[in-house]
Amino acid sequence: MNTRGDYAIPEPHATATVAVVTPAPVMEPPHDSAVSWAAIFAGAAAAAALSLVLLILGVGLGLSSVSPWAYEGVTAETFGWSSIAWLTFTAIAASGLGGYLAGRLRSRWSNLHGDETYFRDTAHGFLSWSVATLLTAGLLTTAIGGVIGAGAKVAGASAGAAATTAGGLAAMASGTASGGDNGDLQYWVDGLFRPTAGAPAAPMAPPPVDPAQAGGAPGGLAPPPRPMVGAERGPGPGRGNEVRAEVNRIVVNSLASNSMDPADTQYLAQLVAAQTGLSQVEAQARVADMQTRLRAALEKAKAEAKQAADDARKATAYAALWLFITLLIGAFSASLFATWGGRRRDL
Repeated sequence: MNTRGDYAIPEPHATATVAVVTPAPVMEPPHDSAVSWAAIFAGAAAAAALSLVLLILGVGLGLSSVSPWAYEGVTAETFGWSSIAWLTFTAIAASGLGGYLAGRLRSRWSNLHGDETYFRDTAHGFLSWSVATLLTAGLLTTAIGGVIGAGAKVAGASAGAAATTAGGLAAMASGTASGGDNGDLQYWVDGLFRPTAGAPAAPMAPPPVDPAQAGGAPGGLAPPPRPMVGAERGPGPGRGNEVRAEVNRIVVNSLASNSMDPADTQYLAQLVAAQTGLSQVEAQARVADMQTRLRAALEKAKAEAKQAADDARKATAYAALWLFITLLIGAFSASLFATWGGRRRDL
């Protein structure tokens, strides 16, 4: 027999809900490049362009401040210091702009220590300055080549200034002796044969005879004139030019030694006495005085050539040293301004 309890409705059982948690995949942080070449080249282009603009402006201001006329324009010392100051300002302004742009335009780095960020910004500024310097050097190849070429020429000029001066004088004398144009050595030779006040003039050639007035000459021609005593010593063409050419050769040969050979001195004195009417003693004194003044002029020319070469050497050395200092200032400015631009970028 079934009872009521047999038909009781069973109570439902409680069910447990299990939540399955799936772990998210571990994502590595994006890889940041340590060098932003786009920012570096952008800063370098800006620095090179500003350098070119400022250099052209400096050339214009410099040329407007000098003058070839005496007592006008600035002095050479003022011009030199002004050029150094302008080059320094150009390096600071252009390199600073390039470094700031390189630091400001770089990509942002994440999860980096402060010292690493500072180092990277400094490197960006330095690289920007390096590229800008190469670009500027490429644009100004002619000017830089001129400075280097001047230094090389100065070295050669310093070594052979005396030889060049003496050689040029000897070559000029050789050209004069062989019938070339008159030069400085010809001036000294002419001084030997310069007549003094009261000296008898060299006899002139007789005037030409009219054929119609020739009396007893066969065929109506005038008889040849008789040579006059001393006519071969005249300063005109003929023996006079030959004497001067011979004197030129003697003087050029004497320049190779410290003094003229006594025999050559006596011979020149005889030629001078025959040409000018001076006594032998006076002619010999004139030859000695010519030798003294000629060697003094030659030594002065050598000293001036050496001084000019030494001045050019010093100017080239100073320009190279100041250019080196200016480049270092530019590199420091670019690195410093790059750190400033990098901090502005990370704000």
